[in-house]
Amino acid sequence: MVSAAKVSQFLEGIDFPANKQQVIDFAMDNNAPQDVLDILRQMPEGKYFSMAGIWEAIGRAA
Repeated sequence: MVSAAKVSQFLEGIDFPANKQQVIDFAMDNNAPQDVLDILRQMPEGKYFSMAGIWEAIGRAA
């Protein structure tokens, strides 16, 4: 399980709202490791308006 803190580390500075692909692209641009990218890819499609929304989505995906 990837921690919310670890995911947040690679999404620091992201502009919201952001869709799933924008979140993944931002993490990739910040050299996120494969485990972080994998959990982000499991999130539902849609717009995310805050880190809390992303944390909730990855919590469901895990």
